[in-house]
Amino acid sequence: MHRQCYFASVNARFLLLLLVASAMPLFAATVDAPTTAVATGLQRDVVFSDYSPLSSSMELARRLLSPLNAMRVSQELARSGQPAREQSIDLAREKFAVYVPAQAPPRGYALLVFVPPWQEATVPARWTATLDRHGMIFVSAGNSGNTTDVLDRREPLALLAAYNIMRRYRVDPGRVYVGGFSGGSRVAMHIALGYPDLFRGALLDAGSDPIGDASIPLPPVDLFRQFQNSTQLLYATGQHDEDHLDMDVHSRDSMHAWCVFHLATVAMPLAGHDLAAPATLNRALDELSKPLKSDPGKLAACRQRIDNEWAAQLTQVDDLLAEGKRDDARTLLDKVDAHYGGLAAPRSVKLAEKIDASH
Repeated sequence: MHRQCYFASVNARFLLLLLVASAMPLFAATVDAPTTAVATGLQRDVVFSDYSPLSSSMELARRLLSPLNAMRVSQELARSGQPAREQSIDLAREKFAVYVPAQAPPRGYALLVFVPPWQEATVPARWTATLDRHGMIFVSAGNSGNTTDVLDRREPLALLAAYNIMRRYRVDPGRVYVGGFSGGSRVAMHIALGYPDLFRGALLDAGSDPIGDASIPLPPVDLFRQFQNSTQLLYATGQHDEDHLDMDVHSRDSMHAWCVFHLATVAMPLAGHDLAAPATLNRALDELSKPLKSDPGKLAACRQRIDNEWAAQLTQVDDLLAEGKRDDARTLLDKVDAHYGGLAAPRSVKLAEKIDASH
């Protein structure tokens, strides 16, 4: 399936989700003191009630859109004269599936927020014993499958799932992960890229993408550096799932090109396009829990190369504008924005404003 089925550049549809709908009230982004939860085991049709600033529509735009697209959303909102909708999700209407091991680890539960390709809120029955072994809570939203809007539902639902579980249970913040299967795995990777301050790793089960283009732009520089420093990506794809194995190769090559080196792979012998078996899940979670090994010199040199590239291209944009080639400057700037995303900001945003002012 083509990438644009999952991710699209900013357009009128995303702008609409930011506007206040007549049937959708505004919700507070913060809550009072955490509640005490005692429920363990499998829980179906769970309804959450707490909203997080991380899932607000404007925060999603800041983290998951390129800087110029986020700027254009803000400009269109200003021109519309309508207030931005705080949250795109009405939690009272949403159902989640949750599994909580009976025994909490001494430092708190681990957490796996799972983005499914299917519409039902379910916990894979074969996974519960492995979740018990790792002291890991599992949560997954309903109506969050491949046919569902990504920015409007799948991504905020995953963020709200994490927030509500962490409000109700003692969770080790160093063991919070996002994952998914197939198309859900690709969404999970995008979430991990934009929210490295929440998720310490991603379980990519038969689905991945390259980063650094109009579909998956790089987040603001501080977040991307945190992603490079502390996020572990775990790839697990069936031996006979040739299409998705090829996608994994392109994704890992892209990660290396963008100085993302904390990558691991778990083999799935004899499997096709299948959900990870319990043994595979166990190995994957073992890998995600290992301490990260870093090479600061390698990372610094890689970052410097990229900084030199986008800086040189933005200088070309400025030169084109000085020569009166406004359209050429805008075209090149859009390419830089799509490729380098938040790394080129705020200079890219200032150049966009300069181009607009030259009209």
